Amino acid sequence: MARALAILALLLLGWTAPLNAAPEGTMTWGLHVTLASRWLDPAETEALITPFMVLYAIHDALVKPMPAGPNTPSLAESWSVSKDGLTYEFVLRKLATFHNGDPVSADDVKFSFDRYKGAAAKLLKDKVREVQVVDARRVRFHLKEPWPDFMTFYGTSASGAAWIVPRKYVEKVGDDGFKKAPVGAGPYRVVSFTPGVELVMEAFDGYWRKTPSVKRLVFRSIPEEATRAAALKNGEVDIVYLLSGPIAEDVRRTPSLQLVPSQPPAVFWLEFLDQWDPKSPWHDRRVRLAASLAIDRQAVNQAETLGFSRPTGSIIPRAFEYALSFDPPPYDPRRAKQLLVEAGYPNGFDAGDFYPFPPYTSMGEAVAGYLQALGIRTRIQTMERATFLTAWREKKFKGLVMGITGAAGNAATRLEAYVTNGGIYAYGVVPEVEDLFQRQAREQDRARRETLLHQIQKILHERVMHAPIYELAFIWGVGPRVEESGADLIKGHAYSAPYEDLRLRKQ
Repeated sequence: MARALAILALLLLGWTAPLNAAPEGTMTWGLHVTLASRWLDPAETEALITPFMVLYAIHDALVKPMPAGPNTPSLAESWSVSKDGLTYEFVLRKLATFHNGDPVSADDVKFSFDRYKGAAAKLLKDKVREVQVVDARRVRFHLKEPWPDFMTFYGTSASGAAWIVPRKYVEKVGDDGFKKAPVGAGPYRVVSFTPGVELVMEAFDGYWRKTPSVKRLVFRSIPEEATRAAALKNGEVDIVYLLSGPIAEDVRRTPSLQLVPSQPPAVFWLEFLDQWDPKSPWHDRRVRLAASLAIDRQAVNQAETLGFSRPTGSIIPRAFEYALSFDPPPYDPRRAKQLLVEAGYPNGFDAGDFYPFPPYTSMGEAVAGYLQALGIRTRIQTMERATFLTAWREKKFKGLVMGITGAAGNAATRLEAYVTNGGIYAYGVVPEVEDLFQRQAREQDRARRETLLHQIQKILHERVMHAPIYELAFIWGVGPRVEESGADLIKGHAYSAPYEDLRLRKQ
């Protein structure tokens, strides 16, 4: 009672405590990838988690994954759906503004959706009949038919369609100008950007949620792993992404550093791009199964991620809604060799180029070594990530790809990108799978929908459409200056976030 009276007295005297102290200090990341200009523009978001490393700092979405849940209201203070499932209404926050001072409006929401061309863009626009601007703070999405996955595709990192850009500014500077000098509504504004090399941002004190604690964020590209680790150890950077093998073990043994095995919904798999060509050896299921049985998943796991990853038999993470779990195939080189003989390749064959997902070259080399032992000969091709993703998306690869994605969502969002018509990375489609996917998208009953999605996963598994390897433990290194790194604050998110919640230790 006495404490309550004391607080009341302070309020009557006009005393108020600041909600946030002024942001201070600089937090620097050593990134495992080169920074692509397109990741600064939500309109080009790929079916991967990588762009969200940048989006969570510069931009904001109507709803997005946050510590409170996967569809947390953000620029929208609330959202609702009509009883018939055909209309979704979003009410925007009064205080939400872009970095240039313009208020975030319903018109910006419609404009952002109309210009979106990234992952699941075709599916979203096929399903949405109209985006209606009701007034400055209210916008309605009218669907052509009920679609239970609208918020999963629109409001998670399955796509970037819900991330809002300022219409007037984009129309003034154009798409290329926007990538060079983006204006967003997120907690940090861009100070400078050197494509491929470095992105520098400063706290935006007008961010609606809270003023960030850290004044300046620096994203620095350091593709070489040993160089990243050295930069962490000597204090040049505060956080590094993607440590593996002996380097990760060395960081774990260093008393001043912390090893963080983040657990995003990311699965590695071997993609048989040529399986759709009847003349290719990969067209034969026995050959694909042989390749899968030839991989010692646990050995790769131990070598690459110190055993933190989890071998799997599916490209769908076990934690996803509607996932059907499959045990990882056993390591059985004898059976693999027998299958190759049965398929007519007793001496193996030249499988052409093999593209490991950048920068996981050492893991790709390990997988290629297991194939080589079977007689399947490949040539490792390396490139930086943005170039790789463009080539994959534009269907320029032949041979093998070692793929991965850590985007959020559910089984349907993961399947859409890789095995359906219009899928951003789909090189071919099984008609039965396409039919089942379209049926589940219309199905309102959850149990029946789960059955349809499970049927798809069974078909993929039985046909050996992919060779899943493991669910990734994404290992970070965190330096002594960091009090809050943002690791796993958002369930399943691979990178630091929310950036406004990060903190440095007081010196």
